[in-house]
Amino acid sequence: MNKSKVGRLVRLALSAAIIVLLIIFARKVDWGQAWHAMINASRPLLLAALAVNLLSLVVRGVRWWILLRAVGSPSLALCMRATFAGAGLNNVLVASGGDAARIVFVTRSSGVPASRVLATAALDRLFDPIGFIVMLAVGLAVFTLPAEFEVLRWPVLIALIAITVGLIWLARTAPDAEPEHVPERRSQPRGWRARALRWLREFGGSMRELATGKRMVPLLLLTIIAWAGQLATFAYAARAAHIHLPLQGSLAAMLAVNVSLIVRATPGNVGFFQFAYALATAPFGTLEANAVGVAVLIQALQIIPTTIIGVALAPEFIFRRKAKKPTTV
Repeated sequence: MNKSKVGRLVRLALSAAIIVLLIIFARKVDWGQAWHAMINASRPLLLAALAVNLLSLVVRGVRWWILLRAVGSPSLALCMRATFAGAGLNNVLVASGGDAARIVFVTRSSGVPASRVLATAALDRLFDPIGFIVMLAVGLAVFTLPAEFEVLRWPVLIALIAITVGLIWLARTAPDAEPEHVPERRSQPRGWRARALRWLREFGGSMRELATGKRMVPLLLLTIIAWAGQLATFAYAARAAHIHLPLQGSLAAMLAVNVSLIVRATPGNVGFFQFAYALATAPFGTLEANAVGVAVLIQALQIIPTTIIGVALAPEFIFRRKAKKPTTV
């Protein structure tokens, strides 16, 4: 049995185990109480949560645009369309297919080589776990988090030092010259091996060209702003449902939910999101049913508007996976 089949079987087994766990969890929830928490939520605070959530996604789009502009795709509108379309697809697919989709979208629309666009997306995505580590480090330094987080204090400190050293190294070793803002004009190599080697060289070169010191600082600042927007979304949603959850409780819930996103066993991670949220907020005295209600509200705010906007901004990409070939006369 080859590695791909083994990996697929492991993923299926893990997904099945998660689904069984969710069924057991769902049988214990007081759904009447959860529904009561949702329908009696404050509409103004829900709108505030929706606004900061969308702003967080816009900030992530701007972060990617800084990198796309450097490889020859200067359109902020195109970047935003791809960002929302990708987020919308991530909400309806089990795997993170939206991340690959946004790369294809920009490549087709801008004419920039796929290797360069992929390099921007790879570097852009690198900052999300960095932001996670920063938020966890701040939480451990400022608040008293549950014991499950406290045991991570030294690993987080080591990771933060490693990230700082890595970013400084990238910034110092990146060349000063900007990447070329035009598609490749060289003759196409023959054979799949030659094409693959050329693609890898372009990808690696683009990564080095992008990782300059003058970009690292704004990218890091935008990352922190985006994560702060997510924290505000969680906090506003809890307040909207009249749940007295301290800020560190919302922080713990946000961190736990984002860890759960590593394995997407269900579309949009529905179910496991609620389980992780309830587990993280239980030490702060939040009832299980109320936690589930808040988590449902948060997911509704994150999934429904984002998917609608993604479809509205890029309908030709959401509903059509391949561009139509021009007809010949």
